[in-house]
Amino acid sequence: MLAIEAKKLTKEFQVYQSRKGLSGAFRDLLNREYRTIRAVNEIDLSIKPGEMVGYIGENGAGKSTTIKMLTGILQPTSGMLKVNGYDPHREREKFVRTIGVVFGQRSQLWWDLAVQESFQLLQKVYRIPHEKYEPHLKRMIDVLNIQELLDQPVRKLSLGQRMRCELATSLIHQPSLLFLDEPTIGLDVLVKEDIRQFLRDINQELNTTVLLTTHDLGDIEALCSRVVMLDKGNIIYDGDMNRLKREWGDGKRIVLETEREYELSELLATTEGLPVEWEKKASHTYEIRVPGDQVQVPEVLGRVIERGIAIQEMQLEEATAEEIVRKIYQEGMTID
Repeated sequence: MLAIEAKKLTKEFQVYQSRKGLSGAFRDLLNREYRTIRAVNEIDLSIKPGEMVGYIGENGAGKSTTIKMLTGILQPTSGMLKVNGYDPHREREKFVRTIGVVFGQRSQLWWDLAVQESFQLLQKVYRIPHEKYEPHLKRMIDVLNIQELLDQPVRKLSLGQRMRCELATSLIHQPSLLFLDEPTIGLDVLVKEDIRQFLRDINQELNTTVLLTTHDLGDIEALCSRVVMLDKGNIIYDGDMNRLKREWGDGKRIVLETEREYELSELLATTEGLPVEWEKKASHTYEIRVPGDQVQVPEVLGRVIERGIAIQEMQLEEATAEEIVRKIYQEGMTID
């Protein structure tokens, strides 16, 4: 059984359209006009148990609408949808026991209660047996390092502290599927890495399926081997992150810091015949752009060293996921 199975999933909204001018305003009082907006357009999506998938797109691409359908908040206009074997909207009571949800801007914790009291309330809501609840909670407290936060009211927690508690809350009933919407928004680098490591651990140990929606593509690169990209309600890419980098990342960049300053023509001569581009960044710093798989980095560096170019430092870079996605959206590319 698939964790998520959607076929021709579609969501349309009726949007009020006002007429111009004073006469138009009076006419709107008596007879309003509406237009139909298709936020999600017949998408097909299959996610296997245990996968960690990044779901990305610009604002207005349809990400939030999709997540709301997958979690049962919105009912699809048409199409087939099964999540953990349930219809999320029609079998909501059974379905919600199988999922966990973390929204970066919304809290599942009770604002004025101590964190552990929120946990105890959720134990009763999900009817978790005590012998199952205690060891699982203890493990999450240890891994997320929230022992000292248990007696504090949620309103007194910092954003990073609250997000660690939110993760524990979403996993308290051991769901097989976890929806994450901007889970590291506004967090510092160290807290982000702690949360990422925790997500890797639960994925490996409990085979928890994770669907991650975020504008921080560092989270996608750190956690997800597969990425689904949405644009104007349509899936324009569904596949391997490495393939996305390989085919759309403009290859690799070699940054060289040399012992002395060279004329660009002298450096160009070292790689004559190779499909590479040189650019001078500073008096002693140069960048070589190596496109795709047409030539290998060791071959380029070998040519440079053989010609006696004195290199002090070298750095190899490749396009980040953020740069690739920005390029795709800016240039309106279509990905097969």
